[in-house]
Amino acid sequence: MINRKSLWIYTASMLMMLVCGRPVHISYAKDDKRTDSLQLVIDSVLTIFKNDQPLLTYHFNTVYPPRGQDSSYQRSGFIHPVYTLKGQQLTRIQPKDHYHHYGIWNPWTQTIFEGDTVDFWNLYKKEGTVRFVRLLDNKVSAHDAEYTALHDHVVFKENGSEEVALHEWQTVKVHLPKGQSDYYWIDITIKMRCATSSPLRLLTYRYGGLGWRAVASWDASNSSVLTSEGKTREETDGTRARWCMVQGELSQNQYGGMAILSHPTNFNHPEPLRIWDANANGGKGNVFINFSPTKDRDWLLEPGQTYTLNYRLVVFDGKQNAALIENSWQDFSEEKK
Repeated sequence: MINRKSLWIYTASMLMMLVCGRPVHISYAKDDKRTDSLQLVIDSVLTIFKNDQPLLTYHFNTVYPPRGQDSSYQRSGFIHPVYTLKGQQLTRIQPKDHYHHYGIWNPWTQTIFEGDTVDFWNLYKKEGTVRFVRLLDNKVSAHDAEYTALHDHVVFKENGSEEVALHEWQTVKVHLPKGQSDYYWIDITIKMRCATSSPLRLLTYRYGGLGWRAVASWDASNSSVLTSEGKTREETDGTRARWCMVQGELSQNQYGGMAILSHPTNFNHPEPLRIWDANANGGKGNVFINFSPTKDRDWLLEPGQTYTLNYRLVVFDGKQNAALIENSWQDFSEEKK
């Protein structure tokens, strides 16, 4: 007996074979009873589903900017969209105010490599970018689905050549807590190693690292920001926090949000935050969250060393309070990384 989900995936895979000339890779939980489990589907993108509901999509193919915009805004190796369990979208990409914003992504801004200043964040400068290289692994069980991707941080040389300065292994794991129907979490582990015998110095700058650009509908009138230290939107930028939560009104009169948790083993923890205030971008579509460990100090990445950052994204429907997120951080902080 084939259920609707299996039939949909089979039909989609056949269509992708006709269009792309290659099969779709699908991973199921070994104990999948098709009632409350995860699937991981790879076609032109990688998507993790809970039953029929997509939870996140990872883009390994290059996504180009809208027609008429500078092609330097192209990017691969990012997550978008992220959905709540009820299907509410929480991310956006390529907003007109910042075409280089890509859902959930991890570039560095001011860096020095072999004597040159390189910006991997602001793509219009044409100094560098971050590119997907290949998928290394993926696995699925009933309550966990994960993949690992290799990214290269690429320097654009003045003579027109390119050089990889940094390798980044990014592992993303979706977890469904047992007995919970209103939230799940995404663990992101970032491992970095210099790609050459030259170091990469991440310079002090007001933003850089793991960023989240939230949905266009959110602004100060319908969303809120709260940190582990009790700071709100207007007083958060530049402060340190163990976690930062954003929640607000969503479509169809629903409510939801996400909290980003920083692990205590991260560099410069509790990490400084880059948060836009209520007046950013004219007060509209202005929710941007960034844990920026180099906001107040340099970070020297030396050849032969591996540097690791760990984050947990708690994605929820409805309204959440600080106590739940604090408990989640306590559990996360006790996990060995």
